[in-house]
Amino acid sequence: MEQHRTGRYQRRTPSSHVPRGPLAPSAGAYRAPVAPTASVPSVRRVPPLVAALRQLPSPRLTGLGAGLFAAVSMVFLGFVDDLLFDGSAAFFGVLFLPVSAATALWVRTADLVTAPIGVPIAFALGTVPVSGGTGGFVTQAMAVVTSLAMHAGWLYGGTLVAGVIASVRKIRQMGRRQSERDAAARAAESARPGAAVRAALRGPRRG
Repeated sequence: MEQHRTGRYQRRTPSSHVPRGPLAPSAGAYRAPVAPTASVPSVRRVPPLVAALRQLPSPRLTGLGAGLFAAVSMVFLGFVDDLLFDGSAAFFGVLFLPVSAATALWVRTADLVTAPIGVPIAFALGTVPVSGGTGGFVTQAMAVVTSLAMHAGWLYGGTLVAGVIASVRKIRQMGRRQSERDAAARAAESARPGAAVRAALRGPRRG
């Protein structure tokens, strides 16, 4: 009886033992797509002049504030020109250019259109001390008109400087807004469920 039970138990024992270990992935197994790593943007070198300009103070004036700044600056420069240089057109015109540039740079983005408008008005007010008019209002007004005609080149040059700077700032603002909208659209697209799976199934685009 003992030999018979022993033989039955031996027949139930498996003849071979399969070791347990990590299962190899099958050919048809689904693999989750791996999101591509973002490339590190290259650092652009900034010219020394642009770096120096960025270090200057950058206040943001309203349209009225920018106009008052240009007017006060040009009237002050007009008195200085009349006292020190006897109303020199070159001194007054050369200093009008940086005042125009500062006005266009310091006005806030919402009031960029006021820079090319306020600069000529400031130039006209600044010519009052250097026009040399004496007597009544009519005589002084005629002297200012004559001075504006003589300094028309500086007037157009400063207005052009203000207009170009204001236009460049407006274009850059539009570019930044478009980039922000594109980034928001990409973020919304990637946040949708299954967006990564669809991107992996589509594969790389062919040019």
